[in-house]
Amino acid sequence: MSSITSRRELPPFGVFRAFTQYRSLTLELTKREILGRYRGASFGLLWSLISPFLMLVVYTVAFGYVLKSRWPHSSGSTSDYALILFMGLIVHGLFAECMNRAPMLIVSNVNLVKRIIFPLDILPWPVVLSTLFHSFMNVVVFALLMLTVQHHLPWTIVFLPLVFLPLVVLCAGVCWFLSALGVYMRDIGQLTGVLTTAMLFLSSAIVPVSTLPPKYQFVFRLNPLTFIIDQARAVSIWGEWPNFPHLGIYLVVASVTASLAYLWFRKTQRGFADVL
Repeated sequence: MSSITSRRELPPFGVFRAFTQYRSLTLELTKREILGRYRGASFGLLWSLISPFLMLVVYTVAFGYVLKSRWPHSSGSTSDYALILFMGLIVHGLFAECMNRAPMLIVSNVNLVKRIIFPLDILPWPVVLSTLFHSFMNVVVFALLMLTVQHHLPWTIVFLPLVFLPLVVLCAGVCWFLSALGVYMRDIGQLTGVLTTAMLFLSSAIVPVSTLPPKYQFVFRLNPLTFIIDQARAVSIWGEWPNFPHLGIYLVVASVTASLAYLWFRKTQRGFADVL
């Protein structure tokens, strides 16, 4: 193998080779992921719109009506709280689905592991992209609800893809790391559900961090979802500009994390066939 090829397979080039060397294959696998999720369902892709709406109803009833939760600096109505809550759930859902599916990603594709020429390292991207598609559908539902309840939609919502970008890169890194780890430690899949649930309740998705005692705020700020949730709400609800410097720092950290996770995946990939 030439030195040029070797460099392309290592970070930072290899991280994105799904879009350079294997773009068509990646898109086809992403399409299969999206359509396969609703195969056999009567409503098909419509479930990508129905599911988030039903999820919003459940959380709104639980937190808005039963627990009487309200968000500071808002009108105090249940509908406003539901919109604020929904955006937090969208961000968490993107990360949680990637994290929950990652441990079984390689284990569930044993037939591809046996194919020496198949680029296993691109498998996380179809998962991330399909999850991103469903997040986009959730945003569509969110926008329709904003227009219905608030009768307007802040123009700053156009920055939402930029807010999501660092998290998408981080999700890819999580998929590389956990998918490789899941081959050697099958129990890891039992822990991810607990961890994603903890990350939901220890983020600003449900609880405004500013209302917590200072000694607990630090824990919530360490959660990688908190900053993205706050920024997503800022641009989509309150019409504020995103914090570009902090998003840039987040993107750099996420890129380094993804590169290290990709390197871990490539190093451990050699033993996949033996273990499986």
